[in-house]
Amino acid sequence: MSPLPRLTLAALAAAALAACSQAPAAPGPELSPPPPRVDAKTQLEYGGPPPRGPRY
Repeated sequence: MSPLPRLTLAALAAAALAACSQAPAAPGPELSPPPPRVDAKTQLEYGGPPPRGPRY
């Protein structure tokens, strides 16, 4: 086998290996705002979820 096809096959194998070894992209940052905090007075005025039962 002459050097040119061997070099071409080696370059192709290296390119295929490099393409398969890349890690997937990381997910983007969370951009949604946090839910609003509600104090006890606001819950009494506007109604809120019922209180949780006791935790034993």
